[in-house]
Amino acid sequence: MGKMRVFDVSRNKLDSAIPPELFTSWAELTQLRAQNNSIAGSIPAAIGNATKLQYLRLAKNRLAGKLPVEVGRLASLQALELAENFLTGPIPNTVGNLTALVAMALFSNGFTGVIPPEIFNLTTALRIIDLSTNRLEGDFPAAIASLRNLYGLDLSNNRFSGTIPSDLGSRQFLTIVLANNSFLGEFPMAVCQQHSLQILDLSNNQLHGGIPGCLWDLQDLVFMDLSHNIFSGDLPASAHPNSSSLESVHLASNNLTGGYPVVLKGCRCLTVVDLGGNCFSGTIPSWIGTHNPLLRFLILRSNAFHGSIPRELSRLSHLQLLDLAANNLVGSIPTSFGDFASMIQPRNELNLRSKAQQRILDGHVDFMYIDRIGISWKRQYHTFEGTAALVAGIDLSGNHLSDEIPSELCNLESVRFLDLSRNHLSGIVPKEIGGLKMLESLDFSWNELSGSIPPSISDLMSLSSLNLSNNHLSGEIPSGYQLRTLADPSIYSNNFGLCGFPLNIVCSNGSNSTSALIGGDKDSQELEILSWFYSILAGLVFGFWLWFGVLLLFKPWRYAFFHQVDHLQKKIM
Repeated sequence: MGKMRVFDVSRNKLDSAIPPELFTSWAELTQLRAQNNSIAGSIPAAIGNATKLQYLRLAKNRLAGKLPVEVGRLASLQALELAENFLTGPIPNTVGNLTALVAMALFSNGFTGVIPPEIFNLTTALRIIDLSTNRLEGDFPAAIASLRNLYGLDLSNNRFSGTIPSDLGSRQFLTIVLANNSFLGEFPMAVCQQHSLQILDLSNNQLHGGIPGCLWDLQDLVFMDLSHNIFSGDLPASAHPNSSSLESVHLASNNLTGGYPVVLKGCRCLTVVDLGGNCFSGTIPSWIGTHNPLLRFLILRSNAFHGSIPRELSRLSHLQLLDLAANNLVGSIPTSFGDFASMIQPRNELNLRSKAQQRILDGHVDFMYIDRIGISWKRQYHTFEGTAALVAGIDLSGNHLSDEIPSELCNLESVRFLDLSRNHLSGIVPKEIGGLKMLESLDFSWNELSGSIPPSISDLMSLSSLNLSNNHLSGEIPSGYQLRTLADPSIYSNNFGLCGFPLNIVCSNGSNSTSALIGGDKDSQELEILSWFYSILAGLVFGFWLWFGVLLLFKPWRYAFFHQVDHLQKKIM
């Protein structure tokens, strides 16, 4: 055992502390693999004795306490992987002594303080730095320019501030993720020098100014998220309009202007486009339906787009989410929207592509990214992360759409939400509405709909959010079993012709329910029998008074009647 070189106990159910003797007894140890357990306690200071250690993999455990300064004695260490534990305190400066270090993965812990400047002395070997999801702070270290061989940098979900340096050092970046910090300044032009870049996430910072055209010329870029910043201006065109690899473009919640970005016309691999919450204007181009054939999520909400909705969007056979809410769109809803293939049959895969790979050390390293899809869901705004592929629906609310709701929309059996509220839609609620078998949220409020609520709405067994208020609907409210769970009367308010549960308005036939209930037909039969009984009784009473009333009122008839009775009695006697 004294010559133990590789000790691999990963993916077990170990829950005790790491024995210090492990590092003193096994002086020849080169690999310690104990990731994916429940190992508790702290990392012993004796780890400094394992000077031949090359791989230290303790990720996904329950380790706590500080990272001991003795780790700096591991001169042969190539992989330091302590992610997803409960480690706290500062990252020790002695990490700068690890001159052979290739990958540093300390993400999802509780490290505090600044990044030790000594880390940037590791100019030769270091390829990956992932310090995301900690409590680190301070300015972006300009010394990063010394790391000329860096492939991956992830500082997201920390408390960093200041500007992003104009020189990032390496020209080999595959991924740059700086999201959810407080970085200031303009777009870092050094990004445009990264011709191998696949993942760029600068979202949720305070960056301002324009988005440069050179960004769209990065032909290997797959994922771009610049959302929730203060970027402004129009999006420039690309110098290579037909060679983009972009699959996901997130530019939501900025101050971007101009028309729908023409630069996206050459992105034939696009699956996600989120431009919501900007100042885009003009019409929605029809070429989206032909030039972005793989599009699955199109989010243009809260802009200033006008004109009609192009029917060519229905050519997007993969589209599962269409969000055009809060614009100035007019005209009717295209009937061809009932042809969205991915809203008719649900997709099989659970999620979108979410990683890029690079071979480093003894295997492939996955650089992960998550597509975040923000939608208005059941009257609240939700962000779906990691489960975006399960989201399917249409939101056209807050526009100026008119005419009737196309019955063809009821072909979309796999949609989970349908929001057409706050428009000028007229006509009836489609009687085929019950065909939306997976529907969970339905909102037709604030329109000019009339007629009755179709009984088939009772077939929506997954419906948990409904709003039909502020229309001109009339008649009894259907009372299917699922509808009985929606007891808030406000979902039907300001429809002055409606009656029945959950409104405190009894319908004119004395029933608060419709034939949608099992007992509806039985109640109707009992009412018919009761009416027939009272009709016979009324006839008997009327006949009685017709004859005996005459005898009572006319004296000669009364004498004649009783004379005949006496005569008949004498014959019988």
